[in-house]
Amino acid sequence: MLKVSGLHTYYGAVHALKGVDIEVGKGEIVALIGANGAGKSTLLMSLCGNPRPRHGSVHLAGDDITGIATHTLVRRGLAHAPEGRRIFARMTVLENLRMGAIAGDPAHFDSDLERVFTLFPRLKERRDQRGGTLSGGEQQMLAIGRALMSRPQMLLLDEPSLGLAPLVVKQIFSIIEEVNREGMTVLLVEQNAYHALKLAHRGYVLVNGRITISGSGAELLANEQIRAAYLEGGH
Repeated sequence: MLKVSGLHTYYGAVHALKGVDIEVGKGEIVALIGANGAGKSTLLMSLCGNPRPRHGSVHLAGDDITGIATHTLVRRGLAHAPEGRRIFARMTVLENLRMGAIAGDPAHFDSDLERVFTLFPRLKERRDQRGGTLSGGEQQMLAIGRALMSRPQMLLLDEPSLGLAPLVVKQIFSIIEEVNREGMTVLLVEQNAYHALKLAHRGYVLVNGRITISGSGAELLANEQIRAAYLEGGH
């Protein structure tokens, strides 16, 4: 589904990604873990064209999408729920979901909306409430739901558990698993390495802009180096 080859991204003179190679197969959940500043969010943003990679290539479903404008990428089947949620705070839940559906076929809006409300019943209860008045967990649900409204082939999730209570984190990860069971391909950036690798089919470790280790979720959970660095002594 996704193939990233030799990706180099810069912020001015700062070399943020240094030849990143990853692959995500159709129907997989692939986790990307690493410390703060490793380049995880930069990688997802580079896939979406902002910032644009200086070198390397990105292929989605066999098509070269390197450097394509972000709004075009949405129409090509890539959706991004960014770190910090970035919902439209003054818009209602329903208006936020309509914004997510702009690139889609209007004929599917009602069925897509019902699907999101089935996944996130809390959003249905608050459909006329402004996004900025929702709890952190509800805003994260809205960010994911808004991304799903574009009917993506692939979903990019950036730190979906950030700042949420443990019970809400469990709920969010359960929904990610459910979406994947329905056939959605997911690339998950997550600092909660234990939950991410437990959920993921495969994973990559990003250190200072480079992939250093890869393997199945189970293999990475069992890796002593990763346990010491990211799993608080094995969780």
